[in-house]
Amino acid sequence: MAERAALEELVKLQGERVRGLKQQKASAELIEEEVAKLLKLKAQLGPDESKQKFVLKTPKGTRDYSPRQMAVREKVFDVIIRCFKRHGAEVIDTPVFELKETLMGKYGEDSKLIYDLKDQGGELLSLRYDLTVPFARYLAMNKLTNIKRYHIAKVYRRDNPAMTRGRYREFYQCDFDIAGNFDPMIPDAECLKIMCEILSSLQIGDFLVKVNDRRILDGMFAICGVSDSKFRTICSSVDKLDKVTTQVSWEEVKNEMVGEKGLAPEVADRIGDYVQQHGGVSLVEQLLQDPKLSQNKQALEGLGDLKLLFEYLTLFGIDDKISFDLSLARGLDYYTGVIYEAVLLQTPAQAGEEPLGVGSVAAGGRYDGLVGMFDPKGRKVPCVGLSIGVERIFSIVEQRLEALEEKIRTTETQVLVASAQKKLLEERLKLVSELWDAGIKAELLYKKNPKLLNQLQYCEEAGIPLVAIIGEQELKDGVIKLRSVTSREEVDVRREDLVEEIKRRTGQPLCIC
Repeated sequence: MAERAALEELVKLQGERVRGLKQQKASAELIEEEVAKLLKLKAQLGPDESKQKFVLKTPKGTRDYSPRQMAVREKVFDVIIRCFKRHGAEVIDTPVFELKETLMGKYGEDSKLIYDLKDQGGELLSLRYDLTVPFARYLAMNKLTNIKRYHIAKVYRRDNPAMTRGRYREFYQCDFDIAGNFDPMIPDAECLKIMCEILSSLQIGDFLVKVNDRRILDGMFAICGVSDSKFRTICSSVDKLDKVTTQVSWEEVKNEMVGEKGLAPEVADRIGDYVQQHGGVSLVEQLLQDPKLSQNKQALEGLGDLKLLFEYLTLFGIDDKISFDLSLARGLDYYTGVIYEAVLLQTPAQAGEEPLGVGSVAAGGRYDGLVGMFDPKGRKVPCVGLSIGVERIFSIVEQRLEALEEKIRTTETQVLVASAQKKLLEERLKLVSELWDAGIKAELLYKKNPKLLNQLQYCEEAGIPLVAIIGEQELKDGVIKLRSVTSREEVDVRREDLVEEIKRRTGQPLCIC
């Protein structure tokens, strides 16, 4: 620092010398010689890092959220949480980072997307990739064998973000899981029911839930001639066929299997015969009669469970929203049974055409072996769950509101305490305090003598429905003038009745019991 200060002083003095010579109209040779000395000193000094321009932006794959956007998010979260609670779920939370070894080996080819942290005091840590693996670790660590829980929190993926489609490096997941030994397919059917309830409540458009079973996939790969060592990598290729947002064709998937992953072309063709099929319970029954697939024990178990699942889905009244799709492969390594994914559908362009998907908005499945990976004795706790893709849902809801030019309230203020004359700040402060103490959401403008017109205009801009106006006459009469902002109707309300009147007009319960 001292060296730099000395150099800066020399640059300053040399600069003054050059300017002095120019003013004195010294010879060009002398000025040129002194300028060269100045440039040499500046080169020695180098750039001042502390004065370099700082680029103000959020990191790649992240974003800020305005009050308007947060208001939309809170509404979406509220719909989701109310549904989770309606189905009897408890809530938990886990650390945002885990031991690296807790996360590794659980996500297949996606493990490369895990964010590793620098060594902090001897522990190798990573940011959580999802909420499922931390949940399994939580169950094993606390020796829990039975819980129905939900968890809403941020997760992190070192992905190439496509923020216009709701894909980020930091994003929320909303998970619901049922852990415990229960009769087959009852918890699985409830998870699908929850998924349908939430997507219907959010009113984001028509959707379809695709279901499959990892046992059917593994059985199918086995009878088609895929070696055990290639099961998971071929599974991830098949999963791309289902990704409606990328519109990957079977030929592209086949080329990847054969060209990049070394699968024989005839084996790929046999897989293609299966994975391009989709339907309902009739397809399950058809495959139960398939001469090859029905001979595979794993596939037979999976098909039997899917048939039972469709029975329960019919009883829940959601079977029309479900499609058995053999291309659904869900790339995560920990799934062991039923898997499912919900996609939004866009209206077909021509009558009679099949609806096209516009992206996954929820997914999940059964993972009976994950908890056992963390238990010292390998004790398994069967689990099934779902995750709502809220970031994509937020993007859809925001776009829809922008298209409708719908105004969104960013506060919940019920009433603004206003004054009609000057020198009534103390009275406004007393009244707003009374309202706060009574549980009323109230505001006042931070001016001693605001104009009444400005106060009413603030209410209109903020969407505040009521104004409680204090005036000298109202103080004498022991009343408050309550004004409806939309209708502009005014009524005098006795001060002791004001709280109940505000609650009545805004639909707030009159008492908290």
